[in-house]
Amino acid sequence: MATPRNDDLRLVTNFLDDCLPFDELPAEELDRLATQLLIQYQRQGDQLNSEQSKPGLRILRSGAVELYDSDEQLIERLAEGDSFNLHGLAEKHSGTSAEFIEDSLVYFLPMADYQALRSNHRHIDRYFRSQRSRRLRRSVRQISAPEYLSRRLASLMSRKLVSVGPEQSVQAAAKLMTAARVSSALVLADDQLLGIITDRDLRSRVVAAGLPMTTAVSEVMTITPKTLPDDASVFDATLFMTEKGIHHIPVTQAVDGKLAGIITTSDLMLARQNDPVFLVTHVHRQTSVRGLVDICQQLPQLMSQWISAGGRAHQASRLLTAISDAVTRRLIELAIAELGPAPVPFCWLGFGSQGRGEQLLGADQDNGLLINDSMRAEHEPWFKALAERVCDGLNECGYPYCNGLVMATTDQWRQPLQGWCKTVDQWTRSPTKDAVMRVSIFFDLRAVYGDEQLAQSLQAHMLKRSQGNSIFLAALTENALDVPAPLGLFRNLVVERSGEHRNELDLKLRAIAIIVDIARIHALAHGLTEVNTYARLKKLMLEKKLALSDSRNLQDAWNLVMQLRAENQAEQIAQGEKVSNYVNPDKLSKLMKRQLRDAFSVIADAEQGIAQTYRPGMAR
Repeated sequence: MATPRNDDLRLVTNFLDDCLPFDELPAEELDRLATQLLIQYQRQGDQLNSEQSKPGLRILRSGAVELYDSDEQLIERLAEGDSFNLHGLAEKHSGTSAEFIEDSLVYFLPMADYQALRSNHRHIDRYFRSQRSRRLRRSVRQISAPEYLSRRLASLMSRKLVSVGPEQSVQAAAKLMTAARVSSALVLADDQLLGIITDRDLRSRVVAAGLPMTTAVSEVMTITPKTLPDDASVFDATLFMTEKGIHHIPVTQAVDGKLAGIITTSDLMLARQNDPVFLVTHVHRQTSVRGLVDICQQLPQLMSQWISAGGRAHQASRLLTAISDAVTRRLIELAIAELGPAPVPFCWLGFGSQGRGEQLLGADQDNGLLINDSMRAEHEPWFKALAERVCDGLNECGYPYCNGLVMATTDQWRQPLQGWCKTVDQWTRSPTKDAVMRVSIFFDLRAVYGDEQLAQSLQAHMLKRSQGNSIFLAALTENALDVPAPLGLFRNLVVERSGEHRNELDLKLRAIAIIVDIARIHALAHGLTEVNTYARLKKLMLEKKLALSDSRNLQDAWNLVMQLRAENQAEQIAQGEKVSNYVNPDKLSKLMKRQLRDAFSVIADAEQGIAQTYRPGMAR
């Protein structure tokens, strides 16, 4: 360890002034703190533990470190500006350790000085007390995550059993399994379990062996399969499957031994309901809108947990969009099951944030129906009924109706391809201000269900009509510039002056939407097919349509504001508040406010860039 040289103290002080919670210390206290710090250099792979390391506070000047509990579960990943005290965490959980995942420079504050700092400054003590609580909560959550292993099979197993007789053909069994959307069938005779036949059996014992489809089930089934009682745990089933190398277990009633259900490896995976990847699979198993509603009610807590555990906003938005897509697809499937097959091919389109794959909480519906040109007048009632069922279902699931009626239930947004193309022609030929305000969202489209070729054809037509269309691009630019970046004179943050959100920042309207507009305008001007904002910015850079520094600055600004928005929503959920896109700057750290100013400066510069590039088209 070394102490900072006198000529380095100012650099240390300036760094601390940008770090929580030291940014609220008076200047003289910052100077004193800087003289107490020791400098440590840690190489990638170095480890510290609470039993052997010197006690005190460690502040990361550069690099990255991961904190682990005694079970080697990750508690938190820290980067520049973050701090940690291993011994504080070890008071509740012994064996806490740290592993440096990058070469790192660390400022070390000895324990005596650290305790004195907390004693003399309440806000410092409060910060580290709450910080430790947060980390311990994360540790406890990760330690207790396998609690799902104690769940009883009765709460997870499928009770809707598919059964066949031993004399039935394998083709008949396969048809029953396909119709019920299951991967196995129980072989019964007089209600007695004789065997089980699975997808794998059909593949390996019938198809691979070249047996005819008339082969009796009894010839290829697994005879007298092992069972578990319904009061057995997920752990019991997981261990049993692992040991036996099987994927399906018939479940019996613990009381009388009668057949009660079946548990599969998929069911065991789905027991991890806090994992959003498996939640998507849950969606596809639902047979009613009510079941989808129950799943969607978990989303706020899911996002809160994801973000609180260190998840990134772009990951959360992709996952929430994936769930939104899955819900939409399942609603369409349920509607088709009721209405019958579609009379002609079609594509369900997602627009706006769903189209871009950027949904967070609170997103409303933006969708449309794109239908094959073979559609006739008598087909219209079917597609109208489909739109009503799906949009009503989405509303019930927490995706509210669009105030601007940008939904498939609106006749204008439920058309054959030819009709859509005519509408696009009208927009691009005569881009009135009112029309541009409404139509920008349609240029961020994606196929959610159905014939993707239809969506590709429509997008190709859109790009053909917009690329090089100086008048249309100028109109889009004029519309985008109506909302300036929220940065006033002397780089002060501009907040709402009245209303429910007085003195708050609208992160979506005043920052995210502007970056979306900027990326969209550039992408349309150059005929790029990407619709995701981050992907558009990256592609513009790779195609040399946007300077490397401009693209990266906008990407950084986008990531910063999206992360703050997601973390703010997670905090609102945790506090039981209504989720919104507004944040109070007074509640942000000095460092975050400085970063926001930098991000808004980048956005303001980018607005000037599109103004200079595309606005002159108005005069043509």
